[in-house]
Amino acid sequence: MASSLHLHRQDNQAVFVLHTYPFKETSLVVELFTQRFGRVAVLAKGARRPRSAMRGMLQSFQNLSGTWSGKNELKTLHSLDWSAGLTLLRGEALMCGFYMNELLLRLLPREDAHEALFDYYANTLNALSNIQAVNNSTELAMILRRFELTLLQELGYAIPLTQDENDAPIELDKTYRYEAEYGACALSATKNGVQLLGKTLMSMAQDDYSQPQTLQQSKQLMRYLLAHYLGDKPLHTRQLLIDLQGL
Repeated sequence: MASSLHLHRQDNQAVFVLHTYPFKETSLVVELFTQRFGRVAVLAKGARRPRSAMRGMLQSFQNLSGTWSGKNELKTLHSLDWSAGLTLLRGEALMCGFYMNELLLRLLPREDAHEALFDYYANTLNALSNIQAVNNSTELAMILRRFELTLLQELGYAIPLTQDENDAPIELDKTYRYEAEYGACALSATKNGVQLLGKTLMSMAQDDYSQPQTLQQSKQLMRYLLAHYLGDKPLHTRQLLIDLQGL
């Protein structure tokens, strides 16, 4: 297990800052998404002081290198350094970034390594930063659907897209009801879940969100699945995205 590697000092590890919150008068607790160790909580001592060298480094969406140590769940952060150029998210892309961070905070267990997910997150941030228009809802929606699906798959949740609950191939022109933990079912099999076309599922399996119907139905599906796995507590950023452009 990756957690066994946390007993001692970890130097120059690739990290992103997901969230910070105050601790006592001058410090911050920092939630890091790390490449080798997953989500790690660290204490940045004195980071709230005006002249703290670390204060300016604690920025979300930046590819950083961090050093920490400690045996307990809350480690001690010793340093942060830039690993790449500044990543700038603007407009709705910025809200999408905060939404992704909140998903990781809510769904990613502490000290559970997901290196492929770390790389995908980094690539998604790069895609968000490269969007030319400040508000490009269609492209942003595609990026979010891909991230949501990849996140659930990387965390081990079964999201079957090419076969129904009986392992029969998905039929493009057939209407299904997709239920969490089961997958695509006949309409008569359940009243739970989301109704969608087989073509939507196959397009998602092929990473093709170019059709408006696929984009709309995949949004409904992912919203339903995330609500199922997140439980009763809603996402703060989810509502903000809905209020903005229905993302």
